[in-house]
Amino acid sequence: MTHVQASAREDRTPSEFWILLGLNTALIMVVLAGPSWAAGPAMGLSLLCGLVAIHRGPRRHRPSDMTPWRHIRIASWIFIASSVLRLVREAGALPGQLILLPDLLTVPAYVLVGLCFSVMLRRRRAAEDDTAWVDALLMGLGTAFLAWVFLIAPNLDENLSASQLINALFPIIDVVVLVLAARLLLTHGTRQPALWLMIVACGAMFTGDLLYCLRWALQVELPEVLVNVFLLLMFALLTAASLHPSMRTLTEPQQFVARNLSRARSAMIGVMVIFPVALSSLMPSGTWAGDVIRAVLCVCLVLTVLTRVIRSNNSRARAERISRRRLTHDTLTDLPNRELLTETVVSWTTRARAEKTEVGLLFVDLDRFKMINDNWGHQVGDELLRVVAARLTEQVRPDDVVSRVGGDEFLIAVAGPPHERRAEALAERLLTEFSRPFSLSIGDVVTSVSIGVAKSADGVDALELIRDADTAMYRAKSNGRNAYAMFDASMHAQVQDRVRLELALRGAVQRGELAAHFQPIIDLASGELDGFEALMRWHSPELGHVSPVDFIPIAEETGMIEEMGAWLLRESVRQLGEWTVQRGPGARPLHVSVNVAVRQLRDGSLVRLVDDALRENNLPSSALWLEITESGVMEDLETALLTLNALRTMGVTLCIDDFGTGYSSLSYLNRLPVGIVKIDRSFVSDVGGNGANEPIVRAVLAMTRAMGHRVVAEGVETEAQRDWLREQGCDLAQGWLYGKADLPANLTGWIERRERALTEA
Repeated sequence: MTHVQASAREDRTPSEFWILLGLNTALIMVVLAGPSWAAGPAMGLSLLCGLVAIHRGPRRHRPSDMTPWRHIRIASWIFIASSVLRLVREAGALPGQLILLPDLLTVPAYVLVGLCFSVMLRRRRAAEDDTAWVDALLMGLGTAFLAWVFLIAPNLDENLSASQLINALFPIIDVVVLVLAARLLLTHGTRQPALWLMIVACGAMFTGDLLYCLRWALQVELPEVLVNVFLLLMFALLTAASLHPSMRTLTEPQQFVARNLSRARSAMIGVMVIFPVALSSLMPSGTWAGDVIRAVLCVCLVLTVLTRVIRSNNSRARAERISRRRLTHDTLTDLPNRELLTETVVSWTTRARAEKTEVGLLFVDLDRFKMINDNWGHQVGDELLRVVAARLTEQVRPDDVVSRVGGDEFLIAVAGPPHERRAEALAERLLTEFSRPFSLSIGDVVTSVSIGVAKSADGVDALELIRDADTAMYRAKSNGRNAYAMFDASMHAQVQDRVRLELALRGAVQRGELAAHFQPIIDLASGELDGFEALMRWHSPELGHVSPVDFIPIAEETGMIEEMGAWLLRESVRQLGEWTVQRGPGARPLHVSVNVAVRQLRDGSLVRLVDDALRENNLPSSALWLEITESGVMEDLETALLTLNALRTMGVTLCIDDFGTGYSSLSYLNRLPVGIVKIDRSFVSDVGGNGANEPIVRAVLAMTRAMGHRVVAEGVETEAQRDWLREQGCDLAQGWLYGKADLPANLTGWIERRERALTEA
């Protein structure tokens, strides 16, 4: 049996519940209408069934809190003990000094039933402004009033015994339990069968105690069997509720849903208030004690209604305040949102012109926030945003405004005299503050910020000021992040150029505007062609030839690099397949080296893309090299390692590109499953002439040789560089000495030549 089937079976109403309910119904009917000799055994058997139910039900259904059912279990034993003692008292076998014991013993049972409902109410977590408790109190007070006026007060006399007085107060005690039961019923939430059973049981308890009071305390002629039937019904329903599976919901939190007041509930409130008050004004005076109690109950009713009106009004006002705040504040951080900040800046800039002050705006953006969301999930990301909001608020003055305007974007507005440089000082302070880690549930996290600063000048309006600060923030990011940049007018043109470039780049793959250029990679020892590095080029019909330095960062930032990178990989492998067929089986095997962006490493489809491309072109996995940058891998090392290890298992060769410009950590390099290290051209440019970088290159060559890696020197442009690298044991080289990156049609000479003798001095 599956878990789902087991759960469904457990939630079905068990047959023993129906058996118990049917048996108790039959036994109560025997007590009510059966022969007198059968009444006693039927009552005893009914009480026994109730005890079995209250002991078995909670153990079977295992509610989240057993406390209410323990209260009912103990109360059940007390009810039975009290009933037995009453029988003993009626038989005259109870000593005179213990004559009140059966009645007094019932009081803790009522207390336990009340505690049961109290615990359930607490567990269901009713809303603070829910008026259900007021309505329940109205029902209780109205019931108490009617019971006192019509049933108890008319039968009181001055010769009441202590036992009669206690029994006369039982209906009033029941009212407290009724109020709690009504509160539970009126609380918004699931009203399951177990709840209805307990509510009806409380009604039966009140009715039974009222009849008992009239018969024994006030000497009203009522059949004893009627009293017994209602008390048995109370006991049977109260204990049967524990056998129904829905009893678990009575101790589970319920979602509060505000609803309009129903007609039935409105009518009930009206009757419970109007009828007792009207009746009190029409009835003649009785005893002074009766009149006082009646007046007290009427006053309590009026005060309860007044309380309900006040709470309803306060609840509506609170809801309106919350609604207004939601319109002007961010729900996650409770900071002002963009709309409220814009209104504030508008008023500040208007005032600044008259007062000759300056409004400064700081656009704060978290660096690499997406990496935190990807690594630890949005819950941790939200946690970071909240603590960032708190830290930003700590760093500003009380009259400054901190707002959240986007996912990880914050705006801070400051104002003051121009000579104080408040915006610049705050930006510098924030950069220092963000060097301290944030304590989150996953541990300490460090994140930097890029800040754009703009100031009001020449009548600039609020929206322009926000736009300028946003523009400056992008300048800070392009400068390497963890910095701030001041806005200047020249940035407008740069932003317009960037937007135009981004729009033109979208759809470039589908329009066939991209091209793959290939640069030869040479074996230094033999001078033979070892392979090519594939490089992406873009010719826009609108913009002409666009440098990769300009369009690659935009592609990475916007996510277009995933589609473009996939195209380059497929095109490069396809071209290598053509060259392999063209060179024939006897030629030296070539490889193609393709750059992989950080976003591609995070995408689980990269492994499938590589496998499909190699299979479609009938190439071995060793024919493909994938180049990764140190800095890109380190942004999300664990995720990158999953993809890199899978590619390495396939047999693909992995390369560290631009080695020396990133982390260059031996421990990181040792963790990465790479086979090739490419030395950046900035280190190669001055080797071969006792340049300053020669010791660094020697160290890299020695280190990589010790780790079993091959080395490619990038940017080789002179024969002196080539010779020096060959003498130091460098394996491969590429650069303008051998050729620039070019279209496949212009590389025919390299493909047709089996050997290339470039070993002469």
